[in-house]
Amino acid sequence: MESIVNKKAYFDYEILETMEAGMELLGHEVKAIKTGKANIVGAMAKIYGGQLWLVGAGIGPYQAKNVSDNFDPARSRRLLVKKDEIKYLSGKMSSKNLTLVPLKLYNKNGKIKIEIGLGVHKKKSDKREIIKKRDIEKETRRNF
Repeated sequence: MESIVNKKAYFDYEILETMEAGMELLGHEVKAIKTGKANIVGAMAKIYGGQLWLVGAGIGPYQAKNVSDNFDPARSRRLLVKKDEIKYLSGKMSSKNLTLVPLKLYNKNGKIKIEIGLGVHKKKSDKREIIKKRDIEKETRRNF
């Protein structure tokens, strides 16, 4: 299984810290992730009731023809993190304007893990500068 990477997160956010968390999943969701049927672009991690939740991530059905009636691909999923880490993250998020963004979804020793980044949203001007630098690099590669 290849890891599922959220490239947009690196473009939209300046990532300050990263951490790894487990996920509470159903069996068919694990199989779907291992076959690459997941999307974490636009997802967020939020703290509700002292627990960390992944909101807005889509995990498609493993077998499209064999789906139960109550299947919800965009349901919130609990992330498995220690209480001390949740307290640390909530303290960081309350003091500054920080966001928890999922960066990568991968398989580690048979378990599905997610890498979460604590980041600051970039301004439009910063994004434009990145695009300009990319264009300049492309032009120099073409010329040589």
